[in-house]
Amino acid sequence: MIKSNAIKFLLILFPVFFFSCASREKIVYYQNIEQVIASDTSSNFDTKLQPDDLLMLVVMAENAEAAAPFNLPSIIMQSNTELETQQLRMNSYLIDADGFIQFPVIGTIQLGGLSRTQAIAKMETELKKYIKEPKVNLRILNFKVTVSGEVKQPGIQNITSERITLIEAITMAGDLTDYGIRNNIMVIREKDGKKEIGRVDITKADFINSPYYYLSQNDHIYVEPNKTKVNASAVGPNTGIIISAISLLLTVVALIIR
Repeated sequence: MIKSNAIKFLLILFPVFFFSCASREKIVYYQNIEQVIASDTSSNFDTKLQPDDLLMLVVMAENAEAAAPFNLPSIIMQSNTELETQQLRMNSYLIDADGFIQFPVIGTIQLGGLSRTQAIAKMETELKKYIKEPKVNLRILNFKVTVSGEVKQPGIQNITSERITLIEAITMAGDLTDYGIRNNIMVIREKDGKKEIGRVDITKADFINSPYYYLSQNDHIYVEPNKTKVNASAVGPNTGIIISAISLLLTVVALIIR
């Protein structure tokens, strides 16, 4: 009788130990956000141009004819079809490995390493040598980030704007799975030709002040699996079958002893 009760007790405890509940601190985002005094990072953020960025540069002036020599032919301001997208990319400027582009009339000009605001100012300064009160519209056409690891839809995310947060990128990837580690998300970034690695804890609200809150183009976000996922991979895909078999075996033993 004692053995039978002991086995029944094990049958109850077995699922509890195996499927133990995760703590709130490991799951919930933005914890203690009310206590965080956040600086206004949004007003300070400005995308920096990098080698291999594909730029659309449109020069405008009060005298349209004066600005015409500085624009590539058949530039399309808006892209609604695949054909227009291809044409837009053909009428663009690629920043080379040294950070330079080749621009009509002006020639070689370095934009790599500059923020978007700085690049526009530099272009307008150069253009003032040729035309009166020029205005430059600059857009990065190939802004993208990669999200991999424990997210529901890993892959490359093409961004239509030039500002995206880490949380937005994760959301575009379908959010983290239940097995994703939320307090140690890795962001791999290239800066000044060198790779740097940042770690972000999205369960703590102060990460909104992190330099990795806003992403740069070509950032790679990786979400590590937690111990449950790692251990499950060691057992293999037949974990459920093994658990069912053990439970059945314990039940049969209990019945025999009874």
